[in-house]
Amino acid sequence: MFEFKIKYRCKRTKARIGEFITPHGIIKTPCFMPVGTKGSVKTLDPNDLNLLDANIILANTYHLELRPGSELIKKMGGLHKWINWDKPMLTDSGGYQVFSLGQKKERFKNQEKLVKITEEGVHFRSIIDGSKLFFTPEKVMEIQQNLGADIIMAFDECAPHDSSREYAEKAMIRTHNWLNRCIAYKEEKGSKEQALFGIIQGCMYEDLRIKSAKFIAEKNLPGIAIGGLSVGEGQAEMLRVLDQINPFFPDSKVRYLMGVGDPLDLLEVVKRGVDIFDCVLPTRLARHGTMLNESGYVNLLNNKFLDDKTPLSENTKNPVHHYSKSYIRHLIKENEITGLRILTINNIFYLFDLLEKYKEAIKNDETEEFIMEYKVKTKKIGFNN
Repeated sequence: MFEFKIKYRCKRTKARIGEFITPHGIIKTPCFMPVGTKGSVKTLDPNDLNLLDANIILANTYHLELRPGSELIKKMGGLHKWINWDKPMLTDSGGYQVFSLGQKKERFKNQEKLVKITEEGVHFRSIIDGSKLFFTPEKVMEIQQNLGADIIMAFDECAPHDSSREYAEKAMIRTHNWLNRCIAYKEEKGSKEQALFGIIQGCMYEDLRIKSAKFIAEKNLPGIAIGGLSVGEGQAEMLRVLDQINPFFPDSKVRYLMGVGDPLDLLEVVKRGVDIFDCVLPTRLARHGTMLNESGYVNLLNNKFLDDKTPLSENTKNPVHHYSKSYIRHLIKENEITGLRILTINNIFYLFDLLEKYKEAIKNDETEEFIMEYKVKTKKIGFNN
């Protein structure tokens, strides 16, 4: 049911074009996944996503279990039916929340932290009402089975990138042990219509990363995810780690780099053989009045756009290209939802279109030239550059 077919390879880099077959359709790679954390890509509906020709969207296991709960979603027919989306979906495991909530300083009245990690699993305090949740690998698999996504992630510990070597190794071993438990649960109780991906960890330590890559590869799962990157380490470190573990990726498996959305980052990681990726970046930028276009990141709240009649984009394939910068600036300043929606469509389209153009470069063995041209056009604008 799950098969990855490589259609083209760049002869000069590791970039490739492929198709990952799932029960709800084909994911054409390289592919950016818009993030629908709570079952919705912010400000968009499925019609908007279909207009953009999105192959797949991502939803968040932790947040959906908090509210409304995976049992209710199962009762409603599963996530696809509940949100009216008939294409592939991926759900993460909550492992990123182990990292992100673990970094927060908030505590409850009894001074208990939001996250407590044990070998058995992770104790969470709900960010909504402070109630207790306990995520084990088995519980995470049960939740994701209730949600019904095509691709599900093993439970992992995403340790901070600057963790000590001792802690990084402990977190990696815990992640490996949890993967074994996820596999055992899936083999006994899981659905054959869901593809389980294991996640490589090991922070910035080369030997740990290589050890983890080998361990995950040996499990022969439908895909391999790379976690613990794009969490503050910077682009150079992220690319260094990818280069180190690249020789240990099985060629026939789809590769998923978690949490990457900066345009230049996408080009660089595809060059290194990554197939799919996700990030809240395009939707978050839109909510802060920033658009992506041919010149990079553009803050429309800047006063110079007050009376700017020029369109958002010169690309007429962009479904919202014709709106003026002046008008969208006005909507964003007034907190009008229409403005957020238009900018979100623009930003997601930009990433999709960039990857489509990049695919042509891959076919022509011109990935390096494409990246250089992008850097010149955008003057290397980006959060990691």
